[in-house]
Amino acid sequence: MGQRAIPRPLRSHQPLLEAVPHLRMDYVESANLARMLATSATLPMAIVSFGAPVSSAVSCPVITLDLPQLDGRPLLEVWTSDQPVAVHRMNEFSAATSGEILAGTLQLEEEPGAGLQLTTERVYRRLLRHVQELGFPYLWRIWNFFPGINEDEHGLERYRQFCVGRFQALAGTLQGFPGSLPAGTAVGTRSGPLQLYVLAGTHPATHLGNPRQVHAYEYPEHYGPCSPSFARATLIESDLHTQLFISGTASVVGHESRHIGLPETQTRETVDNLRALVAHAEELSGTTRHHQSSHGRYKVYVRQPDHLEAIQQALSIPLFASSQIVYLQGDLCRRELLVEIEGVVTTD
Repeated sequence: MGQRAIPRPLRSHQPLLEAVPHLRMDYVESANLARMLATSATLPMAIVSFGAPVSSAVSCPVITLDLPQLDGRPLLEVWTSDQPVAVHRMNEFSAATSGEILAGTLQLEEEPGAGLQLTTERVYRRLLRHVQELGFPYLWRIWNFFPGINEDEHGLERYRQFCVGRFQALAGTLQGFPGSLPAGTAVGTRSGPLQLYVLAGTHPATHLGNPRQVHAYEYPEHYGPCSPSFARATLIESDLHTQLFISGTASVVGHESRHIGLPETQTRETVDNLRALVAHAEELSGTTRHHQSSHGRYKVYVRQPDHLEAIQQALSIPLFASSQIVYLQGDLCRRELLVEIEGVVTTD
């Protein structure tokens, strides 16, 4: 369980995709969802709720998370496609497919005595089996949510148990591991089962590192028995647009946490990491904001609600001026981290 990956380049080279459906994500007020779905030219693939109700008439997968929204009117995270959508349900797995893209969700309760490590290994093996059976074997982006992320269980922090279970499921099964690992997020909820939400494809994507950070899957052993199995970002390139799926990003430089106890300064360091990652992706894809139109959608996870104002102040910068942002209360993968930001940046 102490395996460490050999050094890898910051990018995994993959071919340009053609005729990929235009996958879009927006934050929509829950009161406006029905009208949006009725008038949009796109079709829903998945909806993520942070507590707001979602009509049972919605046919696509719905992920409900116990992550309280910290400001504004209740929002839903709505994923849509501009091509026909098919919905698939197989026991605990629910997915929507559109062209070359799959959006799916799978959850698993922790059985008494099983522990999070075994539960995680089981849920990831089932996830891989389901996406492969549907013909979407390439993982593009995965979100992981479960309660008590920083609690100790059987002598090991639950997040580290989660990392061991994920590693055991992926290391021997995922082709090209660890270079094929997708962008990822792991956040602690207030309650609920282990919930996974995945974007996968019929073709491989490009998985990136961050020039300011060590690959997560190459962390030193003192961060746990197994390194976290995710990439810093995933880039989807087609003939019409590019999308950058940014992993949960925090105040980590190299592999070390910075600015302990300082939420505003941690936020600024996180922004520096985001800038470096976006610039790296632009360099690789040959796009720049000066010649392309782009929009960002960001989730900001805040550990302590009383830090919200300081974090929002640090994010009052041009980088986010034309972006949608939702602020959520969630626990993070390291006890000392106070803020984490993930996002989707689309360039047309």
